[in-house]
Amino acid sequence: MQIIRDVRKFVSVPGAKTLLTMLFLYGIGTGILAPMNAVYLNDSLGLTKVQITIVFAVALFCNMIITISVGWISDRLKSKKKLPIFAGILCMIGLFIYMNAAGFRTALLGMTITVAPSGLIMGQLFAMARNHFSRRVGDIVEMAQLWLRASFSVGFFAGLLLGANIFLIASFRGVLLGNMAGYACLVVLLLLYKETTGAREVKQKGIGEPFSLIMLVAILMLSCADAIRGLYLQLVVLKLFGKPETMSYIWSAQAVFELLFMTMGGYWAARYGSKRIILVGGCFALATYLTYISSPSLVIFFAIQPLYSFFVSVLYGVAMGYVQRMFISRTGFGASLYVFISQTASLIGYFLPLFIRGITPKVFSYPVFLRPYRY
Repeated sequence: MQIIRDVRKFVSVPGAKTLLTMLFLYGIGTGILAPMNAVYLNDSLGLTKVQITIVFAVALFCNMIITISVGWISDRLKSKKKLPIFAGILCMIGLFIYMNAAGFRTALLGMTITVAPSGLIMGQLFAMARNHFSRRVGDIVEMAQLWLRASFSVGFFAGLLLGANIFLIASFRGVLLGNMAGYACLVVLLLLYKETTGAREVKQKGIGEPFSLIMLVAILMLSCADAIRGLYLQLVVLKLFGKPETMSYIWSAQAVFELLFMTMGGYWAARYGSKRIILVGGCFALATYLTYISSPSLVIFFAIQPLYSFFVSVLYGVAMGYVQRMFISRTGFGASLYVFISQTASLIGYFLPLFIRGITPKVFSYPVFLRPYRY
């Protein structure tokens, strides 16, 4: 089978296992905190809905500026790995401030220092990975990118489960320390990783996509819908079901499907085209948001996760590769542009639900209208 041949070729590439481990451990560190962040600000620091939104929005805006600015110049740098190493160290400093925050101002400062440089990490990691595989096994570059992204996702969902249990044992401080450990592991592995900078490039099959502003806007809209869910679902779940750790379990249900769906989505995109697969994923997301609005049942929230898992797999896998291929000769910029689109979507997504009073499933009415119906 082709998939078996591709997997064998992937794991035989020197450095592939290090990249997989790097993204897996980084995913664990990120996943430990992700579903608890807004809850921490609300429960431990007593911040209001508006204050929580401001904290996330300011940190994200700074992240966007740094990400696209560095992405623009990163392709001129001989070594890209210095950027995520520096970013990881700054993130740990920010987390130290964040976990010792006493109120809105210190939380804002800590979150900003933590989040602002983190956009350099994902974008530059995938730029490094594309360079690494395109110079060795150019025919499976896209699948290699998807498997690396899937490794992050599996780590992320493992982190969700770990974070829920850490919270029960060591409260929010333990969760924040776990997040810091994720950044520390990333920095150590980056220091050990031998970056590909000057090796001979192997020609890739079917590379390059025509520039499409319409598709970039479509991906922005889908990402915006996902951002609304990412921030507000944890607050809605807390409001409906009362336990902070419940959100970790809901998100972790995606882990069962995401590796499979990312692989399937990658092969289907190669066969049927990325645009069609992105559209199918958007339809699955629409079904999920309508379910959130119409049913407050915890069982239903779990049951709908496979559909949303496919959407996330497409959005973070197929769409990421699609944007990168628009700028195939500038890997650093292409990867950073995708991250920038996601960040812009998050910034929009944080503010839209403020127009709906309180924290209710009605906040997911916005994602329903944000889904692009035509490409």
